[in-house]
This record gives sequence, C-alpha cells and structure tokens, in this order.
Amino acid sequence: MKKKECPSCAMMIDEKSKVCPVCQYEFPSGMGVTHWTAIGLAILFILYIIMSVL
Repeated sequence: MKKKECPSCAMMIDEKSKVCPVCQYEFPSGMGVTHWTAIGLAILFILYIIMSVL
C-alpha cells in the first residue's frame, strides 16, 4: 500500500485518502473550477491579442 505525507501533521497515510484521519486536513482534488477558468481566460486573452493584431 502506497503512503503519502499529510502537509498539516506530517502523518503517513494511505495515498487514496482524501482527508487525513488524524488532523482532518482535506487534500485538494485535482484541478478545480478556478484553475480551468484561469486557463480559459488566458486562452481568450491570447486570442484577443492575436485578432487585434490582424
């Protein structure tokens, strides 16, 4: 069984755990909505710059 370290309490827990059983730290789950929104806005901004040059 693979283990990962909790950044809050430094306890080694199961890699698949989403919450630390010792300190209740919640591990982030992949890329959230905010991250995808930022990527989308960056792409739109780049397209806007490209279109304004042409």
